[in-house]
Amino acid sequence: MRIRRLPVAVTLSMAACLLAACGGEETPGPTANAPAKPVIGVDYPRSDTDFWNSYISYVPKFGGEIGADLKTTNSQNDIAKLTANVQSLVSQGIRGLVMAPQDTAAVAPTLQQLEGKKIPVVLVDTRPDTGNAFMVVRADNRAYGEKACRYLGEQLKGAGKVVMLQGDLASINGRDRTEAFNECMAQNYPGIKVFGEATNWDGAVASQKLSTVLTANPDVKGVYMQSSFALAGTLQVLKQRNLLVPPDDPKHVFVVSNDGIPQELKDIAAGNIDATVSQPADLYAKWALEYTKAAIDGKTFAPGKTDHDSTIIEVRPGLLEDQLSAPLVTRDGATYGGIPSVKHDDKSLWGNNLS
Repeated sequence: MRIRRLPVAVTLSMAACLLAACGGEETPGPTANAPAKPVIGVDYPRSDTDFWNSYISYVPKFGGEIGADLKTTNSQNDIAKLTANVQSLVSQGIRGLVMAPQDTAAVAPTLQQLEGKKIPVVLVDTRPDTGNAFMVVRADNRAYGEKACRYLGEQLKGAGKVVMLQGDLASINGRDRTEAFNECMAQNYPGIKVFGEATNWDGAVASQKLSTVLTANPDVKGVYMQSSFALAGTLQVLKQRNLLVPPDDPKHVFVVSNDGIPQELKDIAAGNIDATVSQPADLYAKWALEYTKAAIDGKTFAPGKTDHDSTIIEVRPGLLEDQLSAPLVTRDGATYGGIPSVKHDDKSLWGNNLS
């Protein structure tokens, strides 16, 4: 039998067809030149509040949108655990890291270590007291204190007593909100006495301290909670004292919170609390991951307006902060002391868009 030789070009064409599964049902696998997914580490700061649980739920969603391979840990509000978690994530080969250290002073050595390894870091919600990061993603926390002050100052008509349930003053957030609230009250509403109570972001501590102040000062007419961690306890204390009454009742105590979680929005609608500042849990997750991916890709940023309704500022040489929008939320959407507000049922609020 005589073997017929095919032209070289035809032979190569057939080989290529076989390699590509021509005419078959199989889907080609990834090519050698396909870009690898960026490996990004994310340390969750805690999972004991509705706000941070909402943030945690958004991370995989936005991680998928940028095609990242996520490695996650939870430091549970413990700086020693955060340090250990970072070591673990580095050993897993991360190329960038997102974290939200609650102790903004003690995180400096970890930032220095990551800088030495050339692993870019994006901080969410908090800004380090010292040390470098590629970007900080947070809202203007001084504006939180200012907005709460303006709302309470106007509702109390510049006179009376309010309790401020502070967060942790070891955190830049606690300090920013406290200082801005106190400064605004002193400058604009000097007739209002402020009782500042440190709580370390602990709901049980907040409840106990609020109860103590109310016992000595039953004429308190306002409460500023620096986070929704104190929401349930505050309402319970007011209820026990028959002060959880509608806004038009003379006994009503005006309550302002910070976070914008769904429960706060429901409580505003019900008249249990009066206002909050919506801290964007969804945008924290989105832009933290976007900036980390950008850092891995070698991109850089400069101070100025962004394309997502925020402003990047330089807080100190070499440290940039993207200050995302965080609106005052009220029942009526009115303006208080020059501060515009958004109605509690506005669909632009992330707290109204959770499934």
